[in-house]
Amino acid sequence: MESKKDAFRKYLEGAGVIDAITKALVSLYEEPDKPVSGLEFLKTSLGAPTKAEHDALVAEKDSIQAQLDDAKATIEKLQAEIEGMKVKEEEPAPEAEEAAA
Repeated sequence: MESKKDAFRKYLEGAGVIDAITKALVSLYEEPDKPVSGLEFLKTSLGAPTKAEHDALVAEKDSIQAQLDDAKATIEKLQAEIEGMKVKEEEPAPEAEEAAA
């Protein structure tokens, strides 16, 4: 069991997790005005987006998704128009039918 703990500890050290968490905790310790939410402070220190940044990213994603949906609808409409034009090209012209008769 001890070897699993040592292996995990080595993994955390090698991946830089221990250093990152230590720096975040030291930063919180040295903060003169302690934040209301220590957890949010640590998340931000470790690179997580703030609530405002998250909300802005979600709004941007929704806007881009709406643009994508509009573009797909336009593509489908244009493809239908192209198919309609192909069908018209394949139909014989009325003058050609009269000349053949």
